[in-house]
Amino acid sequence: MTDYILRDYTNQDFDQVSKLWEETGLGSAKRGDNAQIIAHSIQLGGKLIVLENTANKEIFGSSWITFDGRRLHLHHIGVKPKYQNQGFGKLLTKESLKFAKEKGYQIKLEVHQSNKKAIDMYKSLGFRFLGDYDVYIVRDIA
Repeated sequence: MTDYILRDYTNQDFDQVSKLWEETGLGSAKRGDNAQIIAHSIQLGGKLIVLENTANKEIFGSSWITFDGRRLHLHHIGVKPKYQNQGFGKLLTKESLKFAKEKGYQIKLEVHQSNKKAIDMYKSLGFRFLGDYDVYIVRDIA
């Protein structure tokens, strides 16, 4: 098993976190995932947790929690492929739930319906399907 630390994101982590998100299909600059947005979301009461390999300082996992003033939202829980299936996704999710409990707010997430492994893991940690909602977004408001 990899020696790792679980820690809070710092501004110096952005390049590695950005590469992680692109590698895992979680985010990109096109989706509005940039250093300024991350910093702003943390300032508003959110948190970005990273997993770092202590041997080579590689960031190989993340969990980004944002706050909308009413509830927390869990984004970009991901682990690089070579580190997957070792419990790191569950570790990140548990740490995110711990943060939500400390803050005293509900936590919500979106997961693709085809991602059965993630859905099973989330359910095992107490997440429940919210209902028959479709999710829509406008990225570039004209």
